[in-house]
Amino acid sequence: MKQCLVVDDSKVIRRVARRILEELNFDISEAEHGQDALEQCRSGMPDVILLDWNMPVMNGIDFLRALRKENGGENPVVVFCTTENDINHITEAIGAGANEYIMKPFDREIIESKLCQVGLV
Repeated sequence: MKQCLVVDDSKVIRRVARRILEELNFDISEAEHGQDALEQCRSGMPDVILLDWNMPVMNGIDFLRALRKENGGENPVVVFCTTENDINHITEAIGAGANEYIMKPFDREIIESKLCQVGLV
């Protein structure tokens, strides 16, 4: 079973993402911010990371930059899932190593489509 780490400071978003991803046969772990996510990744890299931008402690873009420098950190597919929808944020995310970008709010169809595009569904 593929492993997905959902990184978002909103418990509601994590719960919705968990429900969708479990229906797509992913094993889910959660983190409330980038620092927690980075520590989890150091214990074991997931196959995919669903990542929010705006979080306390460590935001999504700082997490992504740190992740890509970790041993094995080039492997997880990273899908930003955020309300930040201007071209500057999207360009910065892709430049930092994001594989895909989803705007909130999202639904199963959107997540499934993006995961199909990167070959995980």
